[in-house]
Amino acid sequence: MRKIFDISVTITNSIPVWPGDPSVKLERVSKIEDGANANVSQISMSVHTGTHMDAPYHFLQDGYTIEAVPLEILIGPAQVVRVPDYVDVIDAQVIKAAAIVPNIERVLFKTRNSQFWPAKNSDFQTGFVGINEEGAKALVDLGIRLVGIDYLSIAPYHKSRPTHEVLLGHQLAVLEGCDLSQVEAGMYVIYALPTKLGGSDGAPVRAVLISE
Repeated sequence: MRKIFDISVTITNSIPVWPGDPSVKLERVSKIEDGANANVSQISMSVHTGTHMDAPYHFLQDGYTIEAVPLEILIGPAQVVRVPDYVDVIDAQVIKAAAIVPNIERVLFKTRNSQFWPAKNSDFQTGFVGINEEGAKALVDLGIRLVGIDYLSIAPYHKSRPTHEVLLGHQLAVLEGCDLSQVEAGMYVIYALPTKLGGSDGAPVRAVLISE
């Protein structure tokens, strides 16, 4: 029997955000209990909040924006790779040891970051595990087209640009902020569709993995 795993984090006013980004403001502006015809809410936040996808335009001035990400990249077979907790940075050696399935095009890395989401800590965690430039090049060489990770950036803290430039420069879809805490390593089918925002450098994503 197939099982569906929701790997999107719930967006709330207390969700951690990247330092310097606007915090989430989610509120009802019309309320039935106050006499309104319907409940209506509004939201204000960065497009890089929670589970989200980066477009090439996020780091490349001439890169395409989020509505132009090819949909065929975002749906299909995916491998979840479990990275040992002692790994601080995902480099080429870690990727080589990960036993990534030949010809797979979508890979999600489950690291020790996954413990952050069930804890529901609103503080941003600077010590998260990311992929360095060397690791990014290794993924490009493997023919990966979508790469995901279980915290708010694919790249290590304070080292964002080199990794993003490699991945986005080769038009990989970058899925960040996944909650993989309830997902085991293995093969799945992923659906990761960003909100179709015109001209944006990123967008929130409702992402699911399906086990067959």
